[in-house]
Amino acid sequence: MQSIILIILIGLIGGVAVGIQSPLASMISQRLGVLESVFIVHLGGALVVLIPLLYYGGGKLGQWQMLPWYTLVAGAFGVIVITAISYIIPRAGVAVSVTTVVAGQLLVGMLLDHFGVLGAIEKPLDATRIFGIAVVLIGVWLTVK
Repeated sequence: MQSIILIILIGLIGGVAVGIQSPLASMISQRLGVLESVFIVHLGGALVVLIPLLYYGGGKLGQWQMLPWYTLVAGAFGVIVITAISYIIPRAGVAVSVTTVVAGQLLVGMLLDHFGVLGAIEKPLDATRIFGIAVVLIGVWLTVK
């Protein structure tokens, strides 16, 4: 039971981070531009993680060449996220931005789970999960409307 609470807590913290990061990135984008916003957000994140990496002597960072090639495009998806958020917020608001991005995450997450790809635990789609994503999509529509 404790692990479920920890998972929920960490997920909520991640959600709060997205909720706060989104308008901050949008502010940077509106004042400096989208490319500049993406650069500043990623540079800030790199600097924050540099401290523990230095403390741990680089960790396993030196083994990056052992990763599958396609994992190295993960940062490019971060660029897409920041760009999408920066575009949506001034046009539709923070709630719409976060809601649509999270819905997209849920959709792709369910597909990755269903097929068990990219390291996901295989969890087939069933009626309950399909109903759940339908409720989320209705929520997105109501939020955007």
